[in-house]
Amino acid sequence: MITAVKSATPTLTHVIPSQSRDGVSAVTSLGDDVFVGRHKSQQVEVYDVVTLTLRRHFTVCGLGQWPSGLAACPINNCLYASDWYKNSVHRVELSGSNAVKKWSVASSPTGLSVNSEHNLIVACRNAYKLQEYTTHGSLVREIRLQAGVTRPYHAIQLSTGDYVVSQYKSQGDVSVVGVDGQVVRSYGLSQTSDVGQMKRPASLAVTKNDDILVADEDNRILLINSSLGSIQELALSVDGGIHWPWGLCLDESRGRLYIGEWSGEYRVLVFDSVYV
Repeated sequence: MITAVKSATPTLTHVIPSQSRDGVSAVTSLGDDVFVGRHKSQQVEVYDVVTLTLRRHFTVCGLGQWPSGLAACPINNCLYASDWYKNSVHRVELSGSNAVKKWSVASSPTGLSVNSEHNLIVACRNAYKLQEYTTHGSLVREIRLQAGVTRPYHAIQLSTGDYVVSQYKSQGDVSVVGVDGQVVRSYGLSQTSDVGQMKRPASLAVTKNDDILVADEDNRILLINSSLGSIQELALSVDGGIHWPWGLCLDESRGRLYIGEWSGEYRVLVFDSVYV
């Protein structure tokens, strides 16, 4: 039996309303800032991490209509945004200049993450690939996903060196793959609870213990206990429920979880006391 929290119940403490009535495609945080990307927008919204009020927004010049992924790097002090339509990644300096560097990647880049070596991991959905780049855009590694992994949406490197990958499809899966692209293990249909089949899992978040949070289209957030191989739905209370969770960001230092909605009121839901 998985216990979703150690000593408290996750509590909805803030709701960031939509500024544009467009779906939230990605959310991430760095230091005192929370970054939100939306469908059909070149602008990234920046919120204060304490008050959750809008500080500013900036335009990522050249970004297409769907910034499908965001990731922030504290070492390189930059924000990355993926461009689904233009098959590219944009790197934005956060030092104040907001200077942008852009480079091409494989077909249909979606979710982004930063690994322990401070390199960028890009999931390329239609190419069935994961690509790893330095912060300056040099390709470090390309992983061709093998049989059993299709339509990758988001990938995060685990402490073991393997990668956890969400597969965005109606009978979805979250798989762990090695550097050779072969499946190590998969989680799709829970055998240990009544969670049932995953449905179009999109964004992921990983804890320091390699447990995995999944934004599932079936209006829920799932927790995979990596050591037990068990799946459980997080108990998150929201009036009216969560509407198509897409963006996902876990800030373990604050015990905080950000959930971006693709439909409904297009909000970012902020839960505190989240200890998984």
